[in-house]
Amino acid sequence: MTDQPQDAGDELAASTSDASLRRTEARSAEIEAQIAKDPSGFRVMTGDRPTGNLHLGHYFGSLANRVRIQDAGVDTFILIADYQVITDRDGTGPIQERVLGMMADYLAIGIDPAKSTIYAHSAVPSLNQLLLPFLSLVTDAELRRNPTVKAELEATGDRPMSGLLLTYPVHQAADILFCKANLVPVGKDQLPHLEQTRVVARRFDERYGRVDPSRPIFPQAEALLSKASTVLGLDGTKMSKTKGNVLEIGMDADTTARLVKKAVTDSDRNITYDPVNRPEVSNLIMLVSLCTGQDPVEIAAGLGDAGGGGLKKLVTEAVNEFFAPIRARRVELAADPGYLMDVLRTGNAHANEVGDATLTEVRAAMNMTY
Repeated sequence: MTDQPQDAGDELAASTSDASLRRTEARSAEIEAQIAKDPSGFRVMTGDRPTGNLHLGHYFGSLANRVRIQDAGVDTFILIADYQVITDRDGTGPIQERVLGMMADYLAIGIDPAKSTIYAHSAVPSLNQLLLPFLSLVTDAELRRNPTVKAELEATGDRPMSGLLLTYPVHQAADILFCKANLVPVGKDQLPHLEQTRVVARRFDERYGRVDPSRPIFPQAEALLSKASTVLGLDGTKMSKTKGNVLEIGMDADTTARLVKKAVTDSDRNITYDPVNRPEVSNLIMLVSLCTGQDPVEIAAGLGDAGGGGLKKLVTEAVNEFFAPIRARRVELAADPGYLMDVLRTGNAHANEVGDATLTEVRAAMNMTY
C-alpha cells in the first residue's frame, strides 16, 4: 500500500493522446457490441448541471443517447448536479424551478423513471461524504493540472477560484463511484475527468484495501465515447445558455422561428455542405439532418440557390416538426410539478440506498465502522 498519492499528471495528460484515444475508441466499440448482446453487466452514470433549460445541443449531443442506452436495458443513473451549480457561481439562482424544468425535459424526451434513476446531488449525503476520503488521495498540484480546472481558472481571470471548483474533478469521481458505475458516456474532452476517477478508485484500493478480497470496492469506469455531431449555436459558436444562442427543447414553434431567422449564415445564395469553409451554413444543414435523418449533402443539394432564407425556413420546419410531440409532452409535465417532485424523490430514495451501501463498504475498508 502507498501512503502518499503518486503524481497522476502523466496519466491525465495521456488520456487524450492520439494512441490513448484510439484505444478508447476501440474499447468503446467493443462495449457497444457487448451492450447489444447483454446489457446486464453495465451501469451508466451521467447528468447535467441545472443552470437553465436544456437545449438542442444537449439533446443531440447526449440526451438522445441516454434514451438509447436506457432502452437497451443498461442500468442508468442520471444526476441533476445541483451542488455543481455553485462551483463557479455566487448563488444557485431559482434552483428548484430549474431542477423541475430539467425533470420535465428528461421525461419529455423519453427518460423513463422505471428504467433510469434520476436524483439530485444535494439529496444524496453518502455521495458527498465520499468526497472527504477521495480528497486525501489526490494532490493540489494534480487538481490544478486537470484540463477542466485549468480552463476554468483561465476563464475566471482575476477572480479567486473556489475550493469547490478546485476539487470539481474529485466531486465528479464521487458522482461516478458512489453508485459503482462502470460506464460513463463522455466526449473526448471529458476523458481526463474519467481518468481522474480511475486514479481515485485505484488509489483507494491500494491504500485501504477491500472488504471482499476478490474485488476492489470501486470499478475502473470506462468511457462510452459519444458519436453525436456537435450542434453549434445560432451565431456559429458553441451552443451555450450564457451566450443566448440556443434553441431550447421546450421552446414553442413561434419562438423557434423567430430565433432561427436571426441565425448567422453567409452571402452565398448557393447552399452547400462545407463544414470547414462554411461552418455556419453547414451547422444549420446538420440540424436539419439530425431532425429528419436526411444526408446533409443531399439537403444542401435540394436547397440549391434558396439562400439563407430558404435554409432557415427548412431549419424551422424540421426542428418544429421533430420536437412537436416532445414539447407537447413537456407542457403537460411542467403543469404538474407535484408529479415531477414525486419522480425525483423516488429517484433520490433509490440513489440513497445504493450510496449508503457503498459508504458502508468504504467505512469497513477504512476501519471506521462504529
